[in-house]
Formats: sequence, structure tokens, C-alpha cells
Amino acid sequence: MDGNSAVGEAAIRAGCQCYFGYPITPQNELTEYMATHLSRRKGCSFIQAESEISAINMVFGASAVGARSMTSSSSPGMSLKQEGISYLASCELPAVIVNMSRGGPGLGTISAAQSDYFQSTRGGGHGDYRTIVLAPSSVQELADLTHRAFDLADKYRIPVIILGDGMLGQMQEPVDFRHEAPAELPVRSDALRGARGRPSKIVRTCTSNTSEMEELNWSLYRRYQLIEKKETAFETFLVDDAELIVVAFGIAARIAKGAIKSARANGLKVGLARPITLWPFPSGRIKELAATAKCLLVFEMNMGQMLEDVQLALQGQGEVFFYGRPGGVIPTPSEVLRVISRHYYQRGLKKGK
Repeated sequence: MDGNSAVGEAAIRAGCQCYFGYPITPQNELTEYMATHLSRRKGCSFIQAESEISAINMVFGASAVGARSMTSSSSPGMSLKQEGISYLASCELPAVIVNMSRGGPGLGTISAAQSDYFQSTRGGGHGDYRTIVLAPSSVQELADLTHRAFDLADKYRIPVIILGDGMLGQMQEPVDFRHEAPAELPVRSDALRGARGRPSKIVRTCTSNTSEMEELNWSLYRRYQLIEKKETAFETFLVDDAELIVVAFGIAARIAKGAIKSARANGLKVGLARPITLWPFPSGRIKELAATAKCLLVFEMNMGQMLEDVQLALQGQGEVFFYGRPGGVIPTPSEVLRVISRHYYQRGLKKGK
């Protein structure tokens, strides 16, 4: 399946009950898939909204009454959703939001890029809040992380963003759907299902009581600390003896892995570190790897956004270099291999077997 369709199928199998979308390339196949297939689950709703702003606010309403809700878009469309995502975070409402990102800024290109890292990992909208951000690197992982996204959203009552890109959304690979939703999902205790037998609830994002707003912020902060402790995900590849480690996420990590295999064939001791959760960022693991490797090469399809988190993780320790291609340019493994080789030999690192 193509990546967009795989997300749709995985969402349906994860128990998605409501999808609200608006067309934008390169994620339109996901909207089309949900329009065609979501109805096979009883009681589920698909609506093509009149705008991205409408779509995210429909997600807000559906989540408030307890439905597993989802929307998707691409970079400029995600910008329009940010106010609604902030409202979801404020009201502690779970939701899954998929971003098949493209080159920017502005309307940009429709080619794959990773230039939405800052937007996703820093909350994106106004106020002190976070979202969990998952970064798949294959169609299989798109499917797996979609299922995980719904579970994490419900567990922590938080919006979860799946940060893909145009290449992942369009490419086709075999997919094994390993999960099925239960016949009936548990009803969330905070869902608005009528006030019979209990005081009525109001879901609102505005208060004139600053102490109340401060307590909400601290409550969210404590939850974010728990997420950082329990939900960080990370992959390593050939790092045990690596002298140079490439740090990359998403499709860039996929490209880097091909370059690293070629580097190993040429005797260069190179490995890969791949954050799967961009927030919470695996700072501790990055620091551990930097203690054994001679240097880190951060590779991204942007102008150096995750680079800042790597530098923060290392707190000035170790050598860090950057290589990036912004604007929707998709580098090849051979191009990345040339960059790896140049840094490797410039550092005077030793070749291995």
C-alpha cells in the first residue's frame, strides 16, 4: 500500500470513529481512503470540512464527546490547525493529527521535506503545551505508529502528531496490519455523555482566573514529565563500534541507512541513531552515543532543526556536524555517503574490517 492509505487502514483498525479532513497534496490519498473505507465500521463518520480550521474544530467536538478522532494535512494546512491543536491541549482532549509535510516556507513545493520539525516539537500554537510527535521511516512504521498514536492520545489525553512527509505518503511497500481494535472501545471517563447522576461538565479553553490557568499549566507539565520518562522511542543501527554516528529521523534516516551500509562496505565505522519520538526527544540516548563515538553528523531534509535538539542534548560535549537539503530536495544515499566519507577522513578516523 502507499503510505497514506496505510495510515487510513491502520486508523480504522485502531478504532478511529471520526475523520475530518480537507484536501491538500501530498496527503490526499489518506482523505480519499477514509472517505471510502471508514463507513465499514458501524457508527463512524467521515466529513470533508470546508477548511483546515473547520476540520480541527470538528476533531475538538468529536473528542469532547468521547470519539476517537483524527485529521490530516500537509505543512501549510497544519499551520491553519494550530489554534485548534492548542485548544485540544488546553482541554486535555485526545486526537491524532497526521502531517505529510512538504517543502516550505509558504505554500512551497509538494515534494517531501522535514521543515515542520520546529512547528511539531514546540507545540506549534500559542501557550505552554506539548504534543507527542512520532516520526516513522517506512510504510510499515506509519501503520504501526498510527495505532500507537491513538493509544497514547487516550492514555495521556493529549494530541499526538504523526510527522511523515510526501515521500512516505506516496511510496508503496508491503504492510502487515498487526492490530485490530476491540469490538467496543472503552468510554472515556471525561467524555461528555450527558449529566445524568453527576454534576454537568463544561469543556472550555478560556478562564479569567489566572490561578486556575496556572494550575492547568502545571498539571500539563507534570504529565509531560511522565511522557518523557515512559514514552521515548529510539532506534540504533551499527553503533556499537561506530566512530561516526549519523543522527536522522523519518525518511532521512532511511536514506542515511543506505549510505551507512555502503560506508561499512568500504571499511568506515559508521552507525545510525534515529529518534522515533521527536517529542519526547531521546536526549539521554544521544548523549550516551556521543560518549563513545568520535563525532555525530546530523542529517535532515531542512536547514538544521533537529540539530538544535542534538546540541541541547550534548550540552557542548562532543563534535557535531550538519548536512541538510531544504525546500523539498530529496538527497540520494550516494550523496550522503560522500558527506559521511568527507567528515570521516577529515577527522582522521580509523577504518575497520
